[in-house]
Amino acid sequence: APARRTEATRKGMSGANGAAALAQVDLSEPDFSGYLTKRSKWLKEWRKRYFVLKGNRLYYCKTPNSPPHGEIVLKDCLTVKSAEHKTNKRNCFEVATPQEVFFLLADTEKEKDEWIGAIGRAIVRFSSAYTNDDGYDD
Repeated sequence: APARRTEATRKGMSGANGAAALAQVDLSEPDFSGYLTKRSKWLKEWRKRYFVLKGNRLYYCKTPNSPPHGEIVLKDCLTVKSAEHKTNKRNCFEVATPQEVFFLLADTEKEKDEWIGAIGRAIVRFSSAYTNDDGYDD
C-alpha cells in the first residue's frame, strides 16, 4: 500500500508538505499585489518578494511568475499596523498572527498605507470575529 501523506501546516504557514499545494494556487485576479521586502523568520534577513493578496490569504513568491513558496493566513490575523519603531526601517509594517509576526517593508509610504488598507479590509471581510458566515457579506 502507498505511504499515507499528511498535509502539515506549520504555524500558520505551509511547511514542506504544503509546497506542492501552494504551487497549484491560482493567483490570477488578485485583490492586491506587488513587491514587498520580507524579514526572514530565522536569519532575520530582508528579502524582496512578490506578494499576492487573494481572499483571506497573502501569498509570497520570488517573482510574479513563480509559484508561491509561502502564505500568511489572514483569517487568524490579529493586527496589521506600522512597525517602523520596531525595526528602525521606514515604510515597515507588521502582520501579526497568533503564531508569528511578519515584518514587511514597502518601497514608499503610499505603498505601505495601501497594503495595510488592503490587508485590513481582507481581515475584516474574512475574520470569524466579524462575521458568522463565509465572509462574503457585502
